[in-house]
Amino acid sequence: MKQKSAVAYVRVSSKAQGYQTQKSAIEKAAAVRGDTIDAWYSEKKSAKTVKRAQLNRLRADARSGRLRGRRLYLFRLDRLSRSGIRDTLAVVEELRGGGCEIVSISDGFDLAGPAAEIIVAVMSWASKMELLAKNERISAARERMEAEGKSWGRPRRMDDKLIAKATAIRTDGKTIRQIAVALKIPRATVARTLASQKVAGKKVP
Repeated sequence: MKQKSAVAYVRVSSKAQGYQTQKSAIEKAAAVRGDTIDAWYSEKKSAKTVKRAQLNRLRADARSGRLRGRRLYLFRLDRLSRSGIRDTLAVVEELRGGGCEIVSISDGFDLAGPAAEIIVAVMSWASKMELLAKNERISAARERMEAEGKSWGRPRRMDDKLIAKATAIRTDGKTIRQIAVALKIPRATVARTLASQKVAGKKVP
């Protein structure tokens, strides 16, 4: 079977996440259809808005005709947008208008079928509701922790004791790198923490 050129769009919400799960699944699904992915549009951004660099590039390529006759693979439709029916339908129609066939490998429906618009609308609504519910859970958890006197977010890499040590070493004239090695803490973490504490090193005469 002669392989056909295809493209794929993958998105994760945070910088700590990776694309590998989506990419592996897409490559397997594409291979079954006889396609090979020769271009990836990848970004680490929330889908609460469609104003994203790689999605903009994908849409521009569709408008210019670069994707005409090619398949666009997605892990799920919500990788394109989770901001509601209007945004999702607009993006889908723009891509399809550029001659691009959209394939969502995990949603289990055909975006080229006669009921595609209805299905996209329902899935888009569900994705937005899921995002809103997630935000409400996060907000409730934050309020509960703050009411209990606890801090919100990831725990600090440097507690008060380590900050005091780093400050003492820094004021003694050591570099950020030397402090990081001594305390076995990433250099960026040390630099950021000391900057927030406004700690400067001793000037060497």
